[in-house]
Amino acid sequence: MAEVICVVPVAPIRAEGSHRAEMVSQILFGETATIIHETKDFYQIHMHQDGYEGWCQKLQLQILPEGATIITKGYTTNWVNNAVFNGHPIQLPLGTPIVSDAQANFVLTYTEASLDPTNNVFTPEALEIVVKQFLGTAYLWGGRSVFGIDCSGFVQMVFKLFNYKLPRDAYQQAEMGEAIGFLAEAKPGDLAFFDNEQGKIIHVGILLSPNQIIHASAVVRIDPIDQAGIVSSSTGIRTHQLRTIRRVVL
Repeated sequence: MAEVICVVPVAPIRAEGSHRAEMVSQILFGETATIIHETKDFYQIHMHQDGYEGWCQKLQLQILPEGATIITKGYTTNWVNNAVFNGHPIQLPLGTPIVSDAQANFVLTYTEASLDPTNNVFTPEALEIVVKQFLGTAYLWGGRSVFGIDCSGFVQMVFKLFNYKLPRDAYQQAEMGEAIGFLAEAKPGDLAFFDNEQGKIIHVGILLSPNQIIHASAVVRIDPIDQAGIVSSSTGIRTHQLRTIRRVVL
């Protein structure tokens, strides 16, 4: 099947091939996918980034020549980054792959700071620098960028910048790594998962300490956490019920 690359800063991936369909995820500039099916205006795609599948408008993607090799040189590091794509200005959000290939129809000129995730060591200090860049980002169901992000998209993007590929959804992420029995044993970077009354995982955040969590809930925010769950720092009301803690970085 043909492969495509995203040529806009952020493109919605929808549950169906319609502009009115639910947005279930996003594909960022420079990320690639395989075409599964197509209609007049949409491609159904399989994301190479995380295996997610959905529908994306054709004009937001570009078909790659057969055998094209996409090289990722790093990721953007500012909240918004200026670049030039095929001779036209483009603004790329934090965490966008900086890509190049040998094809003359895909030329990205990027001169701002970049991050090599293979050299970004996962430490509490480095983690704090990365996560705090997302603070204040509005919650957006299916979002994966600082233009709007959901809880699992936030976790996925943060860990990507440390060269850890996590699945897209919270329930999938809850199967990664090893379980931590007690909140008091948690380390910065451990993931806390939360469920509803039916026991379904519905939320995830990144622990900064055993009593503090950063997560996307209305906005990306830092709230206190205890063994029962999250308490809103704004209202004092308990908002999420703790289910489990997982350590991805062992």
